[in-house]
Amino acid sequence: MNALTDLFTNPATYRLLTIVILSIFLGIEVISRVPSVLHTPLMSGANAIHGVVVIGAIIVMGSAHTDDYLALVLGLLAVILGTMNVVGGFVVTDRMLEMFGKKKKK
Repeated sequence: MNALTDLFTNPATYRLLTIVILSIFLGIEVISRVPSVLHTPLMSGANAIHGVVVIGAIIVMGSAHTDDYLALVLGLLAVILGTMNVVGGFVVTDRMLEMFGKKKKK
């Protein structure tokens, strides 16, 4: 319990949380202003970013101590959610690209 208390009393933790919260608001603002024509290129970029998140989470989990349950659980959660975003993004992008393809003749 002492390590958890030290985590939340550390000023660096508050700076990192502030950066994460501000980046969330910035991301919402940027994405909400993107026209629908650019949705497919944006999804491709998001897939690349989430791929980096998955690799980073695997690295964090690999370098975490076996008794650091917080890092291991957060890393596992990041791997699962990042993988779901990558797969879902590719499915949506593939479906959108099929709409622009030529129609099959019967």
